[in-house]
Amino acid sequence: MKIGFAISAFALLTLNACQSKTSSTDADQPAQRTSFFDVSGMDTSVNPGDNFFLYANGGWIKANKIPEDESGWGSFYTLYNENQQKLKTILQNAAANKDAAKGSVEQKVGDYYASGMDTATIDQKGYEPLKPMLQKIDSVRNYKELVNLLSASYAQGNGDLLGFYVGPDEKNSTKNIAVLYQNGLTLPEKDYYTKTNSNTVAHRRQMVQYATKLFMLTGLDSATASSKASSILQLETAIAKSHRSPVELRDPQRNYNKMSLAQLQKLSPNVDWSAAFKNMQVSPDSINVGQPGYFAALSKLLASQPIDAWKAKVKFDYISSNAADLSKPFRDAEFNFSKSFSGQKVQKERWKTMVSNSDAGLKDLLSQLFVKQYFPPEAKKRMDELVNNLQAAFKKRIENLDWMTDSTRQKALAKLNSITKKIGYPDTWKNYDDVTITRDNFFANNESIAKHDYKEMIEKLGKPVDKTEWGMTPATVNAYYNPSFNEIVFPAGILQFPFFEMNADDAINYGGIGMVIGHEMTHGFDDQGRQYDAEGNLKEWWSPSDAEKFNAKTNEVVKQYDSYTILDSLHIIGKLTLGENLADLGGLAIAYDAYKMTDQGKGSEKIDGFTPDQRFFLGFAQVWRLINRDETMRLRVTTDPHSPEMFRVNGPLSNFAPFYAAFNLKAGDKMFKEPASRAKVW
Repeated sequence: MKIGFAISAFALLTLNACQSKTSSTDADQPAQRTSFFDVSGMDTSVNPGDNFFLYANGGWIKANKIPEDESGWGSFYTLYNENQQKLKTILQNAAANKDAAKGSVEQKVGDYYASGMDTATIDQKGYEPLKPMLQKIDSVRNYKELVNLLSASYAQGNGDLLGFYVGPDEKNSTKNIAVLYQNGLTLPEKDYYTKTNSNTVAHRRQMVQYATKLFMLTGLDSATASSKASSILQLETAIAKSHRSPVELRDPQRNYNKMSLAQLQKLSPNVDWSAAFKNMQVSPDSINVGQPGYFAALSKLLASQPIDAWKAKVKFDYISSNAADLSKPFRDAEFNFSKSFSGQKVQKERWKTMVSNSDAGLKDLLSQLFVKQYFPPEAKKRMDELVNNLQAAFKKRIENLDWMTDSTRQKALAKLNSITKKIGYPDTWKNYDDVTITRDNFFANNESIAKHDYKEMIEKLGKPVDKTEWGMTPATVNAYYNPSFNEIVFPAGILQFPFFEMNADDAINYGGIGMVIGHEMTHGFDDQGRQYDAEGNLKEWWSPSDAEKFNAKTNEVVKQYDSYTILDSLHIIGKLTLGENLADLGGLAIAYDAYKMTDQGKGSEKIDGFTPDQRFFLGFAQVWRLINRDETMRLRVTTDPHSPEMFRVNGPLSNFAPFYAAFNLKAGDKMFKEPASRAKVW
């Protein structure tokens, strides 16, 4: 029941690249890279026109296996692991400094890491930290008392069922508003509760086994634990009927339902919203109810379903959400359930878990130390140049569109010119003075962080939106576009090889980070992003004829990706992945245009035996070098808006004329499409 809120982001899920060559003998110094494309990782027995992803990466794929503690392997993973090693060094050094001033960045970072690494103390405590809340749940007599308890728990960094956060009002993006969203499910999305294929049936069975195990670990006998676990599945199956699907959740207009407190009370009369919000320490004058159907159903289910079933569910939610922070039996139970979705064979080493926890929990505190040591100012300057070049290339594309009228075009250009660019790390760091961290109580440390995060969030309510705020930590290997801020954000964590390398030639940088930049810019104009104006407001600014033409073009993209299959029979869901596919198509085209403005892009000198254009496309394919476990891919197909990596490469390239010219594609090649059938939007 920990509170969390994630903005829609460009999820980079992979990576591995060529080995570095170094002349340094100091193991503590970063290796000096001299090779920027891994020729040995290619499979030249594959015709590049049949499967360019395998042509560029097939040799590496054959030679590599997924580590036992990973759900996949490749470029994103290796870069993530490199960043983890850097953070580990920082954290270990901080933890070793027991004389750091109390309340200082070093003290909090070091003691938090030390507390999480002290598994002996954590194991000794068992589930003792959970007992106060479990006892409160036991004392609940009816659903009204249950809602009262859960709403009050939000202020303690917990909470359940009410799905609450504070964020920008999407139709008045300068002001923060209270938002309610559907939740209450353990399995990834609603169809997992009703599908009859062997995988989803197995997941439901594993969920019941997991809940049973957690109840037994907290003192129940096996029969009682099993009965309660079965009741949770039944209850969540009823809740799932009210949920919107992942495809439906991609419609921002449907997810905007601003209403008064009185309207919300009428929608879900069995929840005393005035009392609930008072418990949550907020006084909203209006609320955006993202999915009203869920809250209407919740109101009915609270009154109609047995209170013992509800108590079992919120107990399970509370135990499960904290299991990874408890003793080994709880950690093992949580891992055994999660691996059914990830395919991961063994748990990660404790230090890796604690590095991730430290980055996610202490955010700006750890980030300050990270960027000071690992992100030089010259890298930020080079990125500024790349972003500006991509923006100029996108501007030309919009100016030359043959399907857009001038009135819409001018607004599109205004939006493009208004994009805020955030690179590396924030200009100012957040304050964590109210967070108390000690070496001997890992659970209490997490509670303190959760309370801080909630307090920080609710203090925004009704106030102007702070558009300097970041949604990711600087060490994150990712990037994102935020429509309400109309911003593109590139953390320092991704600004490393193979995405970005200060000493690499332009083909590699434009094919790598250039495509990522173009991808994020295009998100401002994909099927969702195009519905927000230059100020970040959800507002129609297209002419009806332009919107109709856009939708016709995007329907062709949906059809293209619907035709792709993985694991023999699983089809990519074109409507779920549409936004990311559009961003991939646009990002590739914009990056290529910007690359052609460089000296290398204009020239003909070969490197590694490849022409400048060939090297650009190979550099692009290299960043999507990834292998996944089957379990991960099955989950991604149903819930992830990103297409599998092979199709993030082959899909855009099959529509791109310069790629055809660079590798001499011809009719009969599997990726070949007649010019009239090639998807082109931006």
